[in-house]
Amino acid sequence: MPAMGPYGTALDFRQISQHQITSLGRKRPRSQRNSCIRNAATLEAPQQTRSLGEITRPQFPILHQEVNGKPLIYLDNSATSQKPDQVRQAMDNYYGAAGYNSNVHRGVHHLSSKATAAYEQARDKVANFINARSSREIVFVKNATEGLNLIANTWGTKNIKEGDEIILSVAEHHGNLVPWQLLAARSGAVLRFVPLTQDKSELDMAEFHKLVNSKTKLVSLVHVSNALGTILPTQEIAEAAQKVGAKVLFDCCQSVPCRPTDVQQLGADWIVGAGHKMCGPTGSAFLWGKLEVLEQMPPFQGGGEMIQDVYLDHSTYAEPPSRFEAGTPGIAEAIGLGVACDYLTDIGMENIHHYEEELGGYLYQQLSSLNKLTIYGPKPSRGRAALCSFNVEGLHATDISTLLDQEGVAVRSGHHCTQPLHRALGIPASARASPYLYNTQSEIDSFIEALQSSIKFFTDVDM
Repeated sequence: MPAMGPYGTALDFRQISQHQITSLGRKRPRSQRNSCIRNAATLEAPQQTRSLGEITRPQFPILHQEVNGKPLIYLDNSATSQKPDQVRQAMDNYYGAAGYNSNVHRGVHHLSSKATAAYEQARDKVANFINARSSREIVFVKNATEGLNLIANTWGTKNIKEGDEIILSVAEHHGNLVPWQLLAARSGAVLRFVPLTQDKSELDMAEFHKLVNSKTKLVSLVHVSNALGTILPTQEIAEAAQKVGAKVLFDCCQSVPCRPTDVQQLGADWIVGAGHKMCGPTGSAFLWGKLEVLEQMPPFQGGGEMIQDVYLDHSTYAEPPSRFEAGTPGIAEAIGLGVACDYLTDIGMENIHHYEEELGGYLYQQLSSLNKLTIYGPKPSRGRAALCSFNVEGLHATDISTLLDQEGVAVRSGHHCTQPLHRALGIPASARASPYLYNTQSEIDSFIEALQSSIKFFTDVDM
């Protein structure tokens, strides 16, 4: 009998053997590395039926510690994910005693050649992971915010003029809001915002269509909200923008780690992704752009690496992506991100997506059973990511999160870099629980128990 999810769903796709997980991310022929595990019938017969979370947890030693004398339950994955052994080992190998630490693209000696090959192989891996047409469409940046600023300060400065309109939403992460505010202040452009629906659970797509007009030059929206969990219809958005000749940018920081991403199907001109949210190291992220769009963009920063020829009175610039990677890059970070792509690909992004849907649905169901608790965002039946921002009536989110920490449970509290959204919701802050592929249903149960205990503590104090 296959394992059963909390709603009675058969979970054959989770039956990945321990041997398979142990080998994730190891260097193998490309044909093997890039094959997703999509069908349980193609898997080895597992020694026992376990969830994806139970199988992958041994690869994340940080999860096997105690916090305040309690087993750690890490539910802050929308902020950053943990890193598997393979990613950490790849970075150790780069810096280690038999390593190859050296600057890339700037030497012919053995270490430099090896570092350059690994760095560019990582670019290939990211390109394959999101189905880019070419690795030249991948620009490495230190975080997604840098990628968004890059677009605003290159394409935006060149193309956005006074009176032009940029469509954002009230749910944007500050990283996809402040750069456009700065550009609008410089250029005289007008920012338009997609509001929430009347029930404040989703972004109002009907209002989005009303905002699109001949003055629209850019639509820059989050794919999956890091606070609401709502999932936007990317193709519908792209088609509406393209009808008026507008460019399209999607912030995919919350979607790329958790669901298959095909940039050739999204309809966007650019997307940004955060490596540290997809099992990669901090300081690793990428900007994808259509090559023909990148080729028309001026440089972001000046210096070494991004040039072709330099004279005393002028310079000429390299082709993308080098044009946008001035100076020494985060080499080890890029290598680690490439291995993270291997790791996720070997599990299969469809498998991760299905598992997160199951786990996220269970989280929503259990939180919904608690009295005086409000969950923000759509119901699972409407489609939502595996995260829940919530508040308990009469309690501040930070107080709840502080007591949960005493029970070993890590959740995020605050505005989640979405202050305008929280104002639209009429709240100062919220707590957020966000599981990932290595979390389990039993951890959700322990979180709910700890949350109930925390609520009871404050209720007893008030009495």
